[in-house]
Amino acid sequence: MKTLFKDGLIIDGSGTAAVTADLLVVDGTIAAIGHLAAEAGTQVIDARDRIVCPGFIDTHTHSDLAAIIDPALSAKIRQGITTELLGQDGVALAPLPEQYITPWRKNIAGLDGDTDLIDWKFRDTDGYLALLAAHRPATNLSYLVPHGNVRMEAMGLDGRAATRDEVTRMCEILDRELAAGAYGFSTGLIYMPCAFGDTHELVELCKVTARRGGIFVVHQRSEADDILASTQELIDITRASGVHLHISHMKVCGKKNWGLIDPMLDMLERAQQEGMKISYDQYPYVAGSTMLGVILPPWVHAGGTDKLLERLADPAARTQMIADIERGIPGWDNFIDFAGLDQIFVTSVKTERNADAVGLNLVQLGELRGKDPYNATFDLLYQEDNAVGMVDFYGTEEHVIKFLCRPEQNVCTDGLMGRGKPHPRVFGAFPRVLGKYVREEKRLSWEAAIHKMTGKPAAVLGLSDRGLLRPGYAADIVMLNPATVIDKGSFIEPNQYPDGVDAVMVNGAFAFVGGIETGARSGRVLRKAY
Repeated sequence: MKTLFKDGLIIDGSGTAAVTADLLVVDGTIAAIGHLAAEAGTQVIDARDRIVCPGFIDTHTHSDLAAIIDPALSAKIRQGITTELLGQDGVALAPLPEQYITPWRKNIAGLDGDTDLIDWKFRDTDGYLALLAAHRPATNLSYLVPHGNVRMEAMGLDGRAATRDEVTRMCEILDRELAAGAYGFSTGLIYMPCAFGDTHELVELCKVTARRGGIFVVHQRSEADDILASTQELIDITRASGVHLHISHMKVCGKKNWGLIDPMLDMLERAQQEGMKISYDQYPYVAGSTMLGVILPPWVHAGGTDKLLERLADPAARTQMIADIERGIPGWDNFIDFAGLDQIFVTSVKTERNADAVGLNLVQLGELRGKDPYNATFDLLYQEDNAVGMVDFYGTEEHVIKFLCRPEQNVCTDGLMGRGKPHPRVFGAFPRVLGKYVREEKRLSWEAAIHKMTGKPAAVLGLSDRGLLRPGYAADIVMLNPATVIDKGSFIEPNQYPDGVDAVMVNGAFAFVGGIETGARSGRVLRKAY
């Protein structure tokens, strides 16, 4: 099969200047770029007044179950994403010993959802990646080995520091899982059981990752009051292990902490001058999204979700939770403190029983239930087995732009998929950068922004045949209209596809063209070669 994009503005993903040219795809691979004639039998796409660029690479995504439940992945395809990096935040699907299936499903439900459509007995990264491939995803899928899963296999769900032998066992498990083709190691140091891991544990795991040539992807221990200490921990880990550090969804939360942005960036610059490899991703919004259970103090999570639910059922424990939230705990990111009860909104629930809570902030939830906001929220988490999503507002446009324009940055969605009223980044993060920050505000050039979506993340991951328009590279291609591309979703009505993305090709087959999804599902599961 041959396809010729004719007379397009070629932006190749490297950051170099655009050129007007034709691009030929043959059998899933880019064959030539230049002034080309269409041979007989070639499908010709009129690309005049359109940008032709590499498919976008989403380095922070939560499609881990969505790729199985709904492998069309429409929200990603229709904004031009052709490759996704799963296994984020240290809590994902594999490895998963059979004895932990039930509690672990509850633990990850707020981020990745849940399903009874699979038996969950894939056991390890190799089995999980094979399961993904069997469902024929629309996007290319790559994977990080999650810290929490490794920790669970080595020592269960105990809320404590690991022993030396347990750290050794974790390193053995991580090496085994990386060998299955994962691109690195992830942790989320506000999520359980990852938060119980200390710096020594992370250094040893990152040494394994570095030896394999993988990256360390981290939701750091604090994005608020303690961000300077948290950032120093990451630098210490990187220095001691030699790993490439990639910080997830870069931000600083809470007005009282905005003055820490420049000192934190100075720390990263000094570390890079020392020779450390550091990058980060970012979604282009002033609000974040995660599981609502993060508002609970760390001790509530010890032992897993079943223990959390027991504590939510205990009036005395609830009293202590409220006291800890209102007073704070040193080293803990207190979402209610930096966002406020009125700036945290419920985005999804597990059951119809609480569907009326979706879209409400926690003050409104209390009013609806006739209770104080704390106990109304605790009731919601208890009734939904902790499987509740939320959006929290924490920053300003000025800060979004500051992080967006730095050389370490690449774009991501961090999208929680398929439920309720999610964060609008699920549908529009990449078109938002292009429409708002490139065309409208001129904060970046087209070439620079597209580099941050393609060539830059490909280099971070070590993808050798994606992220650029080059002969011999996989034909992951987006054609977009620079005059109209923009996100359309809002926090009130987020479930809206963007405008201006005209065509999306994955491995040489159109997934979306002419306003229609083709159902081709030509994505591949990518495994890193070690």
